[in-house]
Amino acid sequence: MPSYLITGASRGIGFALLDQLSENADNVVVTIVRNKAATDSKIAAELPGRKNIFVLQGDLTNVESIQNAFTETKKILGDSLDVLIANAGLISDYSAFLSLNELGKDPKALTADLTQLFQVNVVGNIHLFNTFLPLIKNGQAKKIVTISSGMSDEKLALEIGLFEGGPYSISKSAMNMVNAKFQAEFKDEGIIFMGVCPGSVDTGHYDHLSPEEMQRNMAIGGKFMTYAPDFKGFATPTDAARDVLDVVQKATMEANGGQLVSHFGNKKWI
Repeated sequence: MPSYLITGASRGIGFALLDQLSENADNVVVTIVRNKAATDSKIAAELPGRKNIFVLQGDLTNVESIQNAFTETKKILGDSLDVLIANAGLISDYSAFLSLNELGKDPKALTADLTQLFQVNVVGNIHLFNTFLPLIKNGQAKKIVTISSGMSDEKLALEIGLFEGGPYSISKSAMNMVNAKFQAEFKDEGIIFMGVCPGSVDTGHYDHLSPEEMQRNMAIGGKFMTYAPDFKGFATPTDAARDVLDVVQKATMEANGGQLVSHFGNKKWI
């Protein structure tokens, strides 16, 4: 039975991944979330009768909780795991629409923002990978996938003048190197480490912006329109998850090992 572990499947793309993978009763799907009770309730209401879903509590900022989730995962799956999808992550509302220069006017706040993003999006995932590698090594697919962002691509930033959202972009760019380093170490064992950008997805994260934030967000949108004039609007989490899974299932060591790709399977982010 194919086995999957997803972090952060309580909502958005993560929940859509959980839904689509668990539709197949032959799959066993484990998810690690911060709020287990709320996720259990959501699954009971929206995905009733899915006996192949297992919800565990864990937080990327708490290594002990990840280790505890590993112990519980072994009870469910035994000694192997096919695919780990590192979906959980932090998006900063504080720095999303500002430049590093603007943020630098409050050095303490900028430092705190960078530190928190790095702790969750980078350090937390490193601990996650190291913890679950023993199971991945025994799996069939042997894939560790990070849900990432085209915001981490320095070429995109330069091409369209995308100076906003620096701290988040930096954290995701760091994860690109994390995947490359793990890939360099474990290539000979056949384990694929890769990042996938799901594209522009309406997760509801920016539903409550202030007028100033809305204006800045529209300016960012204008930059993306110059990059992709044929852009037809945000994808739903369901569509984004379907695209991500298609890329993951087709991924090979030769084409994707240690790489970041888009939901198209290439470097076209939108």
